[in-house]
Formats: sequence, structure tokens, C-alpha cells
Amino acid sequence: MLDSKVPAGPLAEKWSKHKFEMKLVNPANKRKFTVLVVGTGLAGASAAASLAELGYNVKTFCYQDSPRRAHSIAAQGGINAAKNYQNDGDSVFRLFYDTIKGGDYRAREANVYRLAEVSVNIIDQCVAQGVPFAREYGGLLDNRSFGGAQVSRTFYARGQTGQQLLLGAYSALNRQIKKGKVKSYTRHEMLDLVKIDGHARGIITRDMVTGKIESHEGHAVLLCTGGYGNVFFLSTNAMGCNVTAAWRAHKRGAYFANPCYTQIHPTCIPVTGDHQSKLTLMSESLRNDGRVWVPKTKEISEKLRSGSINPADIKEDDRDYFLERKYPSFGNLVPRDVASRNAKEMVDDGRGVGKSGVAVFLDFADAIKRLGKDTVEAKYGNLFDMYYQITDENPYEQPMRIYPAVHYTMGGVWVDYNLMTTVPGLYALGECNFSDHGANRLGASALMQGLSDGYFVIPFTVGDYLANLGSFAPIDKNHPAFEQTRKEVEEKINVLLSLKGSKTIDDIHKELGKIMWEYCGMARTAEGLTKAKGLIQNLKKEFWSDVRVLGENEELNMSLEKAGRVADFIELGELMVDDALNRSESCGGHFRLESQTEEGEAKRDDENFTYVAAWEFAGENQEEVLHKEELIFENVKLTQRSYK
Repeated sequence: MLDSKVPAGPLAEKWSKHKFEMKLVNPANKRKFTVLVVGTGLAGASAAASLAELGYNVKTFCYQDSPRRAHSIAAQGGINAAKNYQNDGDSVFRLFYDTIKGGDYRAREANVYRLAEVSVNIIDQCVAQGVPFAREYGGLLDNRSFGGAQVSRTFYARGQTGQQLLLGAYSALNRQIKKGKVKSYTRHEMLDLVKIDGHARGIITRDMVTGKIESHEGHAVLLCTGGYGNVFFLSTNAMGCNVTAAWRAHKRGAYFANPCYTQIHPTCIPVTGDHQSKLTLMSESLRNDGRVWVPKTKEISEKLRSGSINPADIKEDDRDYFLERKYPSFGNLVPRDVASRNAKEMVDDGRGVGKSGVAVFLDFADAIKRLGKDTVEAKYGNLFDMYYQITDENPYEQPMRIYPAVHYTMGGVWVDYNLMTTVPGLYALGECNFSDHGANRLGASALMQGLSDGYFVIPFTVGDYLANLGSFAPIDKNHPAFEQTRKEVEEKINVLLSLKGSKTIDDIHKELGKIMWEYCGMARTAEGLTKAKGLIQNLKKEFWSDVRVLGENEELNMSLEKAGRVADFIELGELMVDDALNRSESCGGHFRLESQTEEGEAKRDDENFTYVAAWEFAGENQEEVLHKEELIFENVKLTQRSYK
């Protein structure tokens, strides 16, 4: 049975009551425990720094050469918090409500309310660390709007908020490394989870420089490894982002929840060809001042695509500002899933722009005229420069071309209210877990969740787990479970290295990405998903029979690294298809063409699908077992989402 361990009592009192009821570990005993933190982005760095500051011994692991390389730096636009500095009607409850509604009523109320509640503390902590948030004329921190909200609650540092927040967490982490409370293992990839008597007690890693397979023991393991968007090959994620740590933990007993919930971000630089290895995100913050439009007719679009006219030649009456037209209350700041589907609708209607026709415009002409170029540059200058460097087009002089791309994953490892997985002692933080965003994440909430989990939740909940262990003894690193798991990892590596087929790993990964985008992307059908399942199963056979893995283990071997990750992506892809096929409703980022309103909006089926789908690994090449956590809504009313 899935036990979410949500505390009893009124929503606004649950977290405070729960913190008081949890057991504490006294300072002298904290020094006897070791916690392993896998991943050192915002969730991992903040958790490691906080736990070490409390006195625990911490080991951190990342596959980058420095925690500063974590993909958290790519979250450009801002971080939400219910400070209400603008005095525009914001509150903790409104942030909670917007998040529940934005996620299309598929998130757990208690977790989301806690996220909104601690958001105010996150900003204070980050300011104290020296994060250079933008400020308004009176000296208070400035805010801007993001999709799915009618208040300004997003704190930002130009277009590099994630980078600045990570530097704050990285500084806190470095402080603990210097004090000797954190031991940092860079260029180390987690390849498996070690369990003793059913509890997580360590991990197996590979030194990515030497190939050495190592065992690391600890009283608890924290997975802070981000999302799985690279299952699509082309995404806004860094190329190294992968699902391996989470997936290997899944195969050791950690349930995987809502894998079909994938966020397609509407504001990305469009695909230009098969030569690309990743896509580039243009921050959602640009939709504060940029206006999204396409020509009103196919004929004008065809002239644009042929180059016979320029965007500036198109009269105002011939432009369709379709988000403003369809959603007058929210306009260009509708949630990401809504904006993405509407952009696809315009392209499918033949009114797309750019040479490929697979793009829409994001135009700043009105903002520059209203605010002045200097003001726009102060807000978005680095983003404009990035766009110019990639496209050789000046967004101050002509509209940006944007189109949706895979960005964030709302699904992830199932966790209870304490962020513990179905494996005791194993926790999942940040994007790695499923808990806060339902079927669609609101913009500027990823940074909020990562720091909430790391700074303000896990220090309490992991302490409660350790206090209840009843022993302060170190974990026995000579326990047979370590040697057995290590042996299994080495055997899998040897199998991968024995593959000498004709296909490159990227060939297989690209093919998987095409299948996922075509059949499990922005629009899904039962027929397409059924076809995708068969294609992925065939691709899996092709991988294990005809892929070629180069090199040896005892060296820097990117071919081996990719091979292991793609093997995991293939298995995850099949589960995503199963989950999408099982959920025959539309909600948030999961859009089934068979389930839509007359206006083409997502149509939920609350009677049959108001639950978290948590999947249990049942063995190699076996169908996974579905478990359901029923979602209870006591504080919000389930209604059809409307942003009109």
C-alpha cells in the first residue's frame, strides 16, 4: 500500500505540526551518521550544505567536473515566492492554488502547500547568501510575472537566476567541504543502489576518469539528479542529463510515478535540422513583454517562409495574437502546456513562420516602443544576446522565432510527504521526484522546489528517519550486499563493452527520441501509443544486438557512459508510453486527442483518474505493476481549468 504520510489537521498547520512531532538527533549523534547525496544542483547542493551545517557527515557525487556545472544554471527566468512585495493580492494560499490549478489538479495538496509556505524563507536565505536579485526603485526585490498567475511573484537576476542561485548554494557547499564535513566526489556516476535488510545503505559509482568501480556506504541516500527529458534526445536539457541513478534505484524497489507527465516548453529556439544534439530554451520571462503571434492567413505565412516579405511588412490587422485572442484574462502568460498546444495548432493550420514553418513569433516591438530599448536590454539582455549568437537574428529589430520543446518532467520517483521513496532510507529531491507539480509545472517553480526540498524539508525528515534507526553504528562496508551489487554493475559494464554492432549509440538514442516525440509528445492517441510500445521494444532488441560500444572501462569512456544511459532511457520510454496509454484522459502536459473539450482544451476525467500512478518494477522484460495513490482535495474545488 502507498502511504503518503500526510499529517492530519488543517492544511496550513500540517508542516508546523509535523516538524514538532518528528524526532530530533542531538548534535553529538549527528556526527555519527553519514548521508550520501547524488547530484549537486540546487536540490543536492542545498541539501548537502544544510545537512553538513547541522553536523552530519556528507558525501556528494556528481558526474560533472564541478557542482557549478549542474543544469540548475539553465533555469533562467526566476524563482517564485509568496512575498507579496507588489501588494497585488498574492499570498501563500494563492501560490498554492495557482500551483494546484496549473498542475491540472493532479498534485498532492499537502506537498504543494508546504512548497508555497516555505517559499518566503527561500528568498531570505538566498539574499543572505548574496544572490543579486533585481531590485525596484524603493530598494525592495523586484518581481515579474510568469505563466499561470495574475500576480507578480517571480524574483529574478536578469536572465540568469538559476546560475546565481546555484552559486549561492555552491558557496554554502564549499564552506562545508573546507570544514571537512562534506567530501565531494566529482566525475563520479552512480550506477546502482545498495540495499541491506530492505533499506538504502549505499551506492555503487564509476570513476569516470579511471573507470574504477567504487562502493560508498551511508545511513541514507538522497537522489537529487534532475529530470529525464533527454529520453526525447532533443530537449532543452544539458546533454549529460540522464535518468540512470533514478532508474537504477527504481529497479531496486523505488516506485516511479506519473512518467508520462512531460512538460513541453513553448519558448524555445526551433529545431533547424538533424545535426542538432540539443535545443535552447528562451526563458518564459520573455512572455512578460513579448507578444506571441502568427499571420492570420496561410498565404501571408507562405510569403514569409519564401522570404518575399519580412515580419515588419505584415500589418497589425493581418497578425493573429492568438494567445491574447483566446485567453484574454492571462494573454501571453497562460501556462506552458496551454501555450505549447496553441503554438502547435497554429503550425498545423499552416500559419507557422520561419523557413521550416515550424515556429511562431515572439515580438518585442511594442515593449521597446513602450519601455525603451535600454529598459528591455536591462531585463533580458543576456537572453537576447544568446538568441542572436545562435540564430544570427537581432531580436531588437525583428521578432524571435520560437516553438515548443521538451523541457521539464513532472513525473519522477514516488515520494511520501517526507520525500522518502518506497525504499526506506532512500529520498528523492527536486525534479527527481514527482511530488509538487502535478501534470504541468508553472514557470519559476523548479528552482523553488529544489531549494525548498534541500534547505527546508530534508533536514527535518531525514533527521527523523535517522533518529528512529535505534543505532549509531557505522554502516558495514564489508557487508555482502556491497560486493554483490558491485559485481552486478561490473557484469553489466562488461556486457555493454562486448557490444560490437554497426549502430552508434546516438543512432539508437535519436531513433528513440523520434518515437517519443511523434507518439508521446505534445499530442497522444491510443493507436499511436500502442504503436510506440512495439517500436520501443524492437529498438531495445536492436540496441542489445547491433549497437557498438567503443573503448575499455579503465579509461575516460564517453561511449560507455552513453550506452548505459541510453539503455535506461529505452526502458523508461516504454514505461512512459504505458503510463500515457493507461491514462485515457487529458491533463496538463499529457494531452490525449480522444479527451478534449469542444474548444480543444485538455479534458480531465476526475471520476477515474484522480490518482498518482506509481509503477513498480517487476523484473527484466516484465510488465510493470501499477499502484494508485488516490488524490484527496479538501481545500480546492476540482474544476475545468480556464485561463480565459
